[in-house]
Amino acid sequence: MAHAQILKESNIDFLGQRRIAAMVSGGLMVICLLSILFRGFNFGLDFTGGTVIELGYEQPVEVTEITATLANEGIIDATVQYFGSNRDILIRIAPQEGEEASAKLSDRVFQLLSANAETAIELRRVEFVGPQVGEELREQGGLAVLFALIGILIYVALRFEWRFAVGAVAALMHDVLFTLGMFSIFYIPFDLTVLAAVLAVIGYSLNDTIVIFDRIRENFRKMRKGTVIEISNRSVNQTLSRTIITSGTTLLVLLALYFLGGEAIAGFSLALIIGVLVGTYSTIYIATAAAVWLGVSRTDLLPPEKEGKVVDNRP
Repeated sequence: MAHAQILKESNIDFLGQRRIAAMVSGGLMVICLLSILFRGFNFGLDFTGGTVIELGYEQPVEVTEITATLANEGIIDATVQYFGSNRDILIRIAPQEGEEASAKLSDRVFQLLSANAETAIELRRVEFVGPQVGEELREQGGLAVLFALIGILIYVALRFEWRFAVGAVAALMHDVLFTLGMFSIFYIPFDLTVLAAVLAVIGYSLNDTIVIFDRIRENFRKMRKGTVIEISNRSVNQTLSRTIITSGTTLLVLLALYFLGGEAIAGFSLALIIGVLVGTYSTIYIATAAAVWLGVSRTDLLPPEKEGKVVDNRP
């Protein structure tokens, strides 16, 4: 099915800049990796354990006032945020020493805030995540990303050629590491919704990569002249319009979610925004460039000759 064309007859030498892009990406990967190893993540309660309390106020309330009230009573590790409107409050509290159960802590917080509120407060939800469960979630999340990359490596190797598979997985690892690195460098809260976004980034980036790989394979079979670089550049330019449309419309939705969706999905939206941007870049400068560096050629992508095929040499 033909897609709408935004850029017609473009002839941009993308792969001509692959060495510069490789140096930039390499430098950024080192920075991200060092930050992850030495700075770590600002894990949310999904991974560290703790208590989540959802409250409903009759009148708008300031989160700074609630944070100050809790801090005055010794609850200093609380994260207070709006949950939909300025009357719906979500409080996340890290495990407190001396608290036997989440019920005690939630009752204490509810009574404390009720005593300082001018109107009645509704206790809507209380959830507790134990530290052991949080540790298991961290391990399972890491395994989920690892297994996804292994599955993609096998899939692309079977569908295309091993050089393309290596390029695709290299691009996905680049996207995941960069996204995680940004959350580590700026110490943005990292919870299960962000992990889900990282997995979604893998799928989104792979989709764009597969489209370009398909076009490269098609052009290798159609174009009898031209080097690997020329054919790869031609393929990227031919899919450029689709890339702009897909990435642009996706970013519009994600930006709306980030700015208008509230704190509950801010991390999820931000991870996807970073992932879409870096995924579009890596499809060209990591996945395609890696396949070129590994020596992919026309013979690797041409269909094999059928056995027993009779060649007609008549003039």
